[in-house]
Amino acid sequence: MLVAPAGVPAAALAPLAALLPALAPPRRLLALELGAGAVAAWVVAADPGAASWADGPAQLSRKSSDSGPVSGPAAWADPARLLAAASEQPGPWLWPLAGDPGAFLGDEGCWAEALGAWRQPTLLLIPAAAASTGPAAAYAALLQRQGVPLLGLIQWGGPWLAADRRRDGLPWLGWLAAPQDQAWEAAADLARALQLASHRLDLD
Repeated sequence: MLVAPAGVPAAALAPLAALLPALAPPRRLLALELGAGAVAAWVVAADPGAASWADGPAQLSRKSSDSGPVSGPAAWADPARLLAAASEQPGPWLWPLAGDPGAFLGDEGCWAEALGAWRQPTLLLIPAAAASTGPAAAYAALLQRQGVPLLGLIQWGGPWLAADRRRDGLPWLGWLAAPQDQAWEAAADLARALQLASHRLDLD
C-alpha cells in the first residue's frame, strides 16, 4: 500500500510504475476505482511489453472484483471492504491510497486502523515541501501506532536533502520525481532500499 495524505500526484504514477518492475519479485501498480456499481482495478503489468500509465486507461487491463457493488463517497468510508477487494487481486502489487489515513470514518474507524488490522505493508509518500515538517513524522507515528508494517517513507519531488533526512530519524527510503527530473542513481538507490525493506518484513 502507498499512503499519500497529500494526494497521489498524477505525475507520480509513471515513475512508480517504472520503479516496481525493478523489484524482485516485480510489483505492479494497482488502483482501486470507486466506479458505477463495482470496485474495479486498473493494473499496470510488470513486463516491458505491457501497457503503462502513459498509454492511458483505455489500454490498461481492467479487472472486476467479486466483492460486490461499491460506489459513491460511502465506499471510500469502508476500508475493510476495499481491502478485501484488493486482497483478491493477484499480487504482488502496490496500491496508491490518497487521503488522510487518520481521518475518522465513524463506525469504520480510520484507514490507519484498517491497514494495521490487515497487517498491510505500507509506504508513506510525502511531498518534498513537507519532508522537513511535522506531518511526515506524525503520519509515520500514526501508522506505526496502529500496527501498520511501515516499509518507510518516500519523498515525492526534489530536491533530495539526504543529510537532513538522515538526521530527522524517520525511515526514509529515498526520493521519487518525474522521469525528466529523476537521476538514474536516485531511482536505483530507491529500488534497492525498497527491496531491503521488503526483505526485512519477509514480503518476498
